[in-house]
Amino acid sequence: MRCVATITMSALTATCLALTACSGPPSPGPRATPTSPHKAKASRPVAKRWPLTGFQVRHGKTARRPHRVLVVKMDNTEASRPQIGLPSADMVVEELVEGGLTRLAVFYYSHLPRRAGPIRSMRASDIKVVRPVHAAIVTSGAAGRTIARIRGAHIRFYGQGSKGMYRSAQRPSPYNLFVRLRRLAAAAKRKPATPPDYLAWGPPRDLPRGRKVTRISAQFSAMHSTNWVYRHGRYHNTDSNAPAWGQFPATNLLVLRVREGDAGYLDPAGNHVPETLLRGSGRALLFYHGRMVAATWHKGKARDSRIKLTTKHGHKLEVPAGHTWIELVPVHGGRVTVRKRR
Repeated sequence: MRCVATITMSALTATCLALTACSGPPSPGPRATPTSPHKAKASRPVAKRWPLTGFQVRHGKTARRPHRVLVVKMDNTEASRPQIGLPSADMVVEELVEGGLTRLAVFYYSHLPRRAGPIRSMRASDIKVVRPVHAAIVTSGAAGRTIARIRGAHIRFYGQGSKGMYRSAQRPSPYNLFVRLRRLAAAAKRKPATPPDYLAWGPPRDLPRGRKVTRISAQFSAMHSTNWVYRHGRYHNTDSNAPAWGQFPATNLLVLRVREGDAGYLDPAGNHVPETLLRGSGRALLFYHGRMVAATWHKGKARDSRIKLTTKHGHKLEVPAGHTWIELVPVHGGRVTVRKRR
């Protein structure tokens, strides 16, 4: 007999109290295993795992690319269909933008697709999102005050006139801007340096067991929800703007409840532009292997401080190695609903 239950985020405080810390389920994919630091010529540790996924680097190589982490600002409306380049991404962050819609910050480092897009403008919210790994933003541009803030945060960005960017004649503007990411990366070379880990990675066996959840709905506003179903070891976005074969291969889903501020200007349609305030702390939900673990997220005031997770007992919570989709769901106006089947 099948049982379906619905739980909202407002009821998850009680859920959190019911969690027990026991061994988690086996990993559906590669694991990130701690490695002893090996000293390079400059007496610096040599990274043996990818900083955005926690996957171990194979064949004795190091997790170092001759370019920065590249974050593509991708449209996430029906007009963006089909989104291109998501299967090659290491990580995705979904953010609220004006009009109650969302936009994707798609992180690339270990692999680069041939092309990605459609590309749209960046927001001040991106500062706290990309700074922890010293990433560069690939964007169509931004409002003047946003550009000033991005530059003030010492974040490099590549606009529509950069090498590798092009307009597709097969799509209407402004949804026709794409990037040949390998070509842009070749032009964006920098002194090799491995970015820090975006999240604290750890083995699945150290996760609290949590509770069984196979369907998740992250409602950002009355205008937009992102829905997920867990099957065959991955989380599938059931309303994705990418084709079935071109979706992000999410093995982890991390929901952070965040406060929203006002960026201080209006978009061309007269909508207030929100700014995600990714600092301080709030409630979090980590979904892995069909289970949900309630937690608390923490992030310092410094722009490049990392997101840290703790259990209800205040212990460090590590994320299993994998491809993680992070949902920045507003505390006010947003909602998270989960369903379980047994």
